[in-house]
Amino acid sequence: MRLRERIKSRAKSVLRSLHACTSSDGAAKMDQDQKNTFVDKRKPQPLLVTALNVAHKFLVLITRWFLRTIYGEHGQKVPPIRNLILMESATSLATKIRTKKLTSVEVMEAFIERGKEVNPQLNCIVDQCYESALKDAAKADALVASGTLTEEQLATEKPFLGVPISTKDCIRVKDLLHTAGIWKRRAIRGEKDARAMELMRKAGAIPFALTNVSECCMWWESVNTIHGRSCNPYDTNRIVGGSSGGEGAIQAAAASPFGLGSDIGGSIRMPAFFNGIFGHKPSRNIVSNDGQYPEAVSEEQDMFLGIGPMCRYATDLKPMLKIITDEKAKMLRLDDPVDLKQVKFFYQLNDGGGSLVSPVDHDIRDAMEKAMAHFRTTVKADVRKVYLDKMRKSAPIWFGNMKHKEELAFEQQLDNLEGRINPYTELLKWFVGQSNHTFVGIMTAITERGGVQYGTDLYHAMVRQRDELLAEFKAMLGDNGVFIYPTHPTVAPYHNEPIVRALNFSYTAIINVLGLPSTAVPLGLGREGLPIGLQVVGNVNQDRLCLAVACELERAFGGWVAPEVLA
Repeated sequence: MRLRERIKSRAKSVLRSLHACTSSDGAAKMDQDQKNTFVDKRKPQPLLVTALNVAHKFLVLITRWFLRTIYGEHGQKVPPIRNLILMESATSLATKIRTKKLTSVEVMEAFIERGKEVNPQLNCIVDQCYESALKDAAKADALVASGTLTEEQLATEKPFLGVPISTKDCIRVKDLLHTAGIWKRRAIRGEKDARAMELMRKAGAIPFALTNVSECCMWWESVNTIHGRSCNPYDTNRIVGGSSGGEGAIQAAAASPFGLGSDIGGSIRMPAFFNGIFGHKPSRNIVSNDGQYPEAVSEEQDMFLGIGPMCRYATDLKPMLKIITDEKAKMLRLDDPVDLKQVKFFYQLNDGGGSLVSPVDHDIRDAMEKAMAHFRTTVKADVRKVYLDKMRKSAPIWFGNMKHKEELAFEQQLDNLEGRINPYTELLKWFVGQSNHTFVGIMTAITERGGVQYGTDLYHAMVRQRDELLAEFKAMLGDNGVFIYPTHPTVAPYHNEPIVRALNFSYTAIINVLGLPSTAVPLGLGREGLPIGLQVVGNVNQDRLCLAVACELERAFGGWVAPEVLA
């Protein structure tokens, strides 16, 4: 109750400061409001913090030069697409299957063949069930041919009948690996589907491939000691993100039409951004996390974690979300129409200067400005630039709120909860190539022992910061507002480069602890030939606004950029 009262009180305070925005002279009032509530009020940083940030920037530059020297300017790209079936959205494929313009077997064979073609380059597929998937595809075709259900009935009851679906190696799929990138789980297989995959299967989708993740799904490059490292389809020297990185790569390479990811700090949205596809983190507690491993260890963490859709086309987001939200779908009112002219757009180009966080690339800033200009001039919507000061504290707020009273350490997770690893011993073994854990996993276990501890004054301060920021968001967004924000400050970095840019994930992570819905939207390729984009954040249970904005941005700017097509 106290938490609710604090948020309500803060929301009322911020709402009063935003009230001027809704009056007839809203634009002028908003200018004044920005001078008060959303003005950049940063104070000069202490000398030590400034020195640390300067040293970090120098380290980043040196590391970039070193990795570019090692890898070269550009890596390989995936082979061209030679089968136009691979270019179809999941929704389109389902329509063509139930109207007998394509067979499910044809579609399945096309994506299986593509997966076999690109996986030696990308290492995104870590397990598959091609044989059983083809049998299921034949059953789908038989159902269509039988006429037992009309086309309309199929569209309603099995909207994705016969369409292949992939997912990451931490969302359980019957008979496929379920390792979460943890060495001790390398032989564990799913006994049944996770709830979200069960619902997708019930809707007619056919699981056929499992994709790579980071160790214990807690890093933003997908690499582990079981399956190795995944590579970006646009440049194999670059990362795919994490932890749903393999899922982002398989779709960007046109080897899967759509799939499921999970997100506790950006694990859907960062891979979607780095690979140039769409990814949606739903509102808190709206999609079941049953069958996701590692499991959330507290109610708060379960609120931060969300399973959500990943796809190449924005039109697939809503039908997927309707399915996996199950009985809670009505809370989202996904079928209610959205008039974008009535939506209020708030945007912020960066986090305000978070410590040890990279500045936002010019390509990303320019793309965001173009997107905002589109909504301002073409859509004729209300567009306002804002500054939320607490966003620069995103990383410490996330780390603080991830702490929990249950004594379950990361070193126990790395041992599959059967005991605990000794991270210092493992670090020594890593240096001589004898550890079963990644360097990042080991260092995470070591650094976890420091930092914010549950129940301390600093912990409570971070919880208060989160509550105050959530109140600001709720007052600002209301029931018809969206917040446009970078998904990540840079395009996909080189392999291993995230080690010196560790806190860049804070752009997505802060949204998790707020429990807000967010959609990663691709906006084409930047100057380096790599995907760029932004995220669209809505108020709790206003996911439909995020999806509507994503569809408009896709229409205006093109969305996913396919590899070369020679069909």
